Amino acid sequence: MSSISQQNPVRVFVSHVFAPSDDYFRVFEYLESSHNFYYRNCSDPERQLGGNSEAMKDELRKQINLAEVVIVPAGQYKHNEPWIDFVLNCAKGLEKPIIVLEFFGIKEKVPVQLEALADEVIEWNERSIAYAIRRQARHEDTTRWDVIDFKLD
Repeated sequence: MSSISQQNPVRVFVSHVFAPSDDYFRVFEYLESSHNFYYRNCSDPERQLGGNSEAMKDELRKQINLAEVVIVPAGQYKHNEPWIDFVLNCAKGLEKPIIVLEFFGIKEKVPVQLEALADEVIEWNERSIAYAIRRQARHEDTTRWDVIDFKLD
């Protein structure tokens, strides 16, 4: 795989149930604030399908298939467990790596079912999210060293 660039953005699917949520938007806020990180959003939560569950499943499959990596905020799992299970199983079936984001703003353990299907579970942090995507989607080495500058007087 080649590295992420403006000409070669990583294709990302963020889980949704055809209704955008705060966590859904928050993922993109974090990605936008990541320096030199280019992505293409393959998820479309506002697509109207008339409530037919089979049509919704087909559309989710199409969106997931376009992506290189699937991101699932754990907060979505509580309220939409059957649909998020479908997203997770579809991603696994299509051999897409899954990144699960811990609950936002609360100290709650990620559900075991979610953790079991995840390739990586991470905290809400712009650098952590961008690095996890680089590792899972493009197998890039994200080892970074912090440099501390100081003066001796």
